[in-house]
Amino acid sequence: MSTKLDLSKLSLMDALDLATLIEVEAYKRYTQFAERLGSSAEGDAASVFDSMAANENKHGEQIAERRIALFGDQRPRVKITDIFDVEAPDFGAPERGMSPLRAYRVALSSERKAYDFYDQARRHVSQPEVKALFEELRDEEAEHVQMIEAFIAKLPPSAGVDLEYEDDPDSDVRRLAKDRFE
Repeated sequence: MSTKLDLSKLSLMDALDLATLIEVEAYKRYTQFAERLGSSAEGDAASVFDSMAANENKHGEQIAERRIALFGDQRPRVKITDIFDVEAPDFGAPERGMSPLRAYRVALSSERKAYDFYDQARRHVSQPEVKALFEELRDEEAEHVQMIEAFIAKLPPSAGVDLEYEDDPDSDVRRLAKDRFE
């Protein structure tokens, strides 16, 4: 995992806060993908992203519960920009009008980064419940990677065609993950 963050130096609270940010960003990204792609049939890309958004939201709630139980309302020390080193899509990766194939590839990259984060972070966590949670989340990220790879393998050639919009192509073309937390 290529990250500027030294996960061995993160406190338990910082690791939980970073994990929360990862899950919140993923929830918002998948919700945005589903909205932009629009659902037309059961099992299409938009419905898959809706399902993934619900799953990421569940993960975020699990982490937040542990964080509150351990640290109450202490102010987080990690910043939203820290997730760009850990899990968020590369700068400019999610774009308006992106094809389902490109959306899946962005999702695949992010899920791989999330797997790497949980795999490495769990090694530095001594609290048994949080370590177990990070192992569970790591394993779920591995399942997400396999699921997305399977969806990509089944996509028709038309899934690689970018979507066209009638509105102004320069408006809201790229929304960075950090902008989605408003």
